[in-house]
Amino acid sequence: MVDWSAGNDRGPRPVKDAIWIGVQRGAAAEEPVYQRNRQEAEGWLEAFLTVEHDEGRRVLVGFDFPFGYPLGFSEALCGSSDPLDLWDWFEARIEDEPKGNNRFDLAAEINLGLGLGQGPFWFNTLSRDIEGLPRNKDGYANPFPEKRRCEDRAKGAFTCWQMGGAGAVGGQVMMGLPVLARLRRQFEVAVWPYQPLTAPIAFVEIWPSLTAGTAPEGMIKDAWQVQQIAGQVAQLPADRLAALLDVDAPEEGWIFGLGHEDELRGDVPPPLRNDCFALPPGVHWTPVSEAHDLLKARLSAVTRTETVPLGVAAGRIAAQAVFAARANPPLPNTAVDGYGFSGGRGAGTHELPLVEGRAAAGDAPGAVPEGLAIRVLTGAALPEGVDTVILQEDVGLADGSVRFSGPIKAGANTRKAGEDVSAGEEILPVGRKITPADLALLAATGVSEVAVRKPLKVGVISTGDELVEPGASARDGQIYDANRPMLLALAEQFGHVPVDLGRVPDDRELLRARLDSAAAEVDVILTSGGASAGDEDHVSALLEQAGAMALWRMAIKPGRPLALGLWQGVPVFGLPGNPVAALVCALIFARPAMSVLAGAGWADPQGFEVPAAFVKSKKAGRREYLRARIRGGRAEVFASEGSGRISGLSWAEGLVELPEPAGEIKPGDMVRYVPFGSYGLAG
Repeated sequence: MVDWSAGNDRGPRPVKDAIWIGVQRGAAAEEPVYQRNRQEAEGWLEAFLTVEHDEGRRVLVGFDFPFGYPLGFSEALCGSSDPLDLWDWFEARIEDEPKGNNRFDLAAEINLGLGLGQGPFWFNTLSRDIEGLPRNKDGYANPFPEKRRCEDRAKGAFTCWQMGGAGAVGGQVMMGLPVLARLRRQFEVAVWPYQPLTAPIAFVEIWPSLTAGTAPEGMIKDAWQVQQIAGQVAQLPADRLAALLDVDAPEEGWIFGLGHEDELRGDVPPPLRNDCFALPPGVHWTPVSEAHDLLKARLSAVTRTETVPLGVAAGRIAAQAVFAARANPPLPNTAVDGYGFSGGRGAGTHELPLVEGRAAAGDAPGAVPEGLAIRVLTGAALPEGVDTVILQEDVGLADGSVRFSGPIKAGANTRKAGEDVSAGEEILPVGRKITPADLALLAATGVSEVAVRKPLKVGVISTGDELVEPGASARDGQIYDANRPMLLALAEQFGHVPVDLGRVPDDRELLRARLDSAAAEVDVILTSGGASAGDEDHVSALLEQAGAMALWRMAIKPGRPLALGLWQGVPVFGLPGNPVAALVCALIFARPAMSVLAGAGWADPQGFEVPAAFVKSKKAGRREYLRARIRGGRAEVFASEGSGRISGLSWAEGLVELPEPAGEIKPGDMVRYVPFGSYGLAG
């Protein structure tokens, strides 16, 4: 991502309003690159694109200035409506040096050549008058539209006819297009949206100001913005990138992402694909690991973002990477109570006169002359002239001086500025669930608010004529609805917002209506029962009718049928009706999938190898999960594996996971035990 500038050479020291370049490869962001003038920037781009081309990598290069002018201008100026011909026209006439260029004179020449004399270009900022280029709009005449169609929709967009003044882009366009024209001749480049993006290098017009946000304190805004935009675009899923590039603007061009700013910032997530749950052809039984791989690859965050103060950020998921607003510590300081001075001291006895006063935490640092010492307290910023501190226990005081024995190394008992965290350093990654310790880090580095994902709303529906509410009168053949309260509690302990969608009888139209209302209220729906393929399995039937359903027959025990689909764009997990199987499938499949949907990424539970306290003869084919707990350092399992034994769920404190191959387990053999706490459940 390149932030361009029409200004003259800005000098060797990085400054604002210069040229900045941000590079991101996959998830790896590089430090923003400062370029002092256009000549150096063009050379850097040539070298960069040469390396990328030679390595066989494809590159999308964003530039922050218009690639075209309003309708009619290109035809009037160079006899062609092809904007790339206009690029070449400017390249043949612009004269550019680090300390000056001819853009104002060329703008005047264009005005006069079009027979207008007072437009379309205006605003001469030079000290000399230029015939044909007015300093203001007095007598201004412009036969072309004031802005491109896309700029009418872009908040705060300046017209490309304005050649000077704060925020003006006219000079950027005129000084940028010649560089792009030369790069096009040197490399195989496709220019968006004028050409199909089949070449290894794509040039795309991108305006960082639309989506980049506010830079951290102490970081140059332009540098921050190119880094942010490079990350936003690089992390777009391929199908969303293709959708955002699907634009028809053959002459004026377009601004990438216009109208989709919330999505680029992460405020509005991209929709899930209708086929995100589809299984490969010919698949009948799905191993657990393959199901996980499919879910990881196809799901993405569905929650919007919001910015909240630190006081309410605990437990929320970071929607963007967070960067330190200032260093920690911000200044060099002392790690102990003692006496500070300059430089180390060798072996032997030393005596240094003390200056008046002391340095304590919160004091503005003063200065200490060479050869003198000062009293310092833990956490105090080191005064100028102090880089070493000796412990107060190791000194003696007499006659206004401090005495001690060496040796002591220079820098002893001090902390360097930024030795913990540097200003601008990433301190929290995107997708991090913010902890109390994270809040301390954020506060210490000057961050007062963070962009977080809104909590995932998880709706829970139970289906079946046989179900009645707990506490109600149950007839013969009816059972109490055990799944809904269990799944609602699971959703809450996973960190989501549970939404009770009630119980629906075996009536397909009632279920359809309930799913319709739920889709407008929640982000994901959990149902239990109706996940198979029988006559009364209405969840599967409705999802199949909607054209976005897959019945996954899991190679898992307990479990097997898992109906996955989308209802009006909302993911639906149809869990088994048996409470034991519903819990296991919720932990093994729904929990990590909902973590992705919430923006936190895939969450694998932490398991432990422990000795078995049971005997088991396992058949091959399915991965099995046994209700278990640890007693005496060994894993014991519930007496019955029957999936109807709900008491075993309450008895258990975790699950023993047995892999797919057949096996004979005897006491003392090592097995994998996953405590419920590793799934995020409270003990």
